[in-house]
Amino acid sequence: MAGISGSTSAPIAAAVIGLAFASAAFAQTPAPAKPAAPAAMPAAKPAAMSASDKAALSKKCSADADAKGLHGKERKKFRSACKEGK
Repeated sequence: MAGISGSTSAPIAAAVIGLAFASAAFAQTPAPAKPAAPAAMPAAKPAAMSASDKAALSKKCSADADAKGLHGKERKKFRSACKEGK
């Protein structure tokens, strides 16, 4: 072999073989387990709302929060529950 000495080809060959085994190991990794299904199905969700309906609901919930004088975390929690219909 011209230009490649025996001492440099061995590490290159070892690296190529190592990469081949590493890729084989990754290819055989099993897929992660799926989480268990919930015990009880939640109530059916209402049909999807249009963007204008969502905006109107958000405004109503904000107005209700203003009327109650809510700020910060309490306001955020109230608005979230309000928009979910709770």
